[in-house]
Amino acid sequence: MTLRINGEERILPELPNVSELVKHLAMPAATLLIEHNGVALRRAEWETTTLCEGDCIELLRIAAGG
Repeated sequence: MTLRINGEERILPELPNVSELVKHLAMPAATLLIEHNGVALRRAEWETTTLCEGDCIELLRIAAGG
C-alpha cells in the first residue's frame, strides 16, 4: 500500500485503519494530531478511518515547551 505521509510517498504493508498506521510507525499516540485526506481526525475516529491506496496523511507531533 502506498500512502503519502507528511508529503513523502511511502510504501507500507496493508494497514486497515489509522490506528494501525500509528502502531506500525511506532509513534506515541498521546502526542499526535492526525489529518487524513485533509480532514482532522479525533482520536476516537482512528479505529474507524479506513486507509486506502494513495491516501494523504499528515502526522503532527505536539510538544510542550517554552
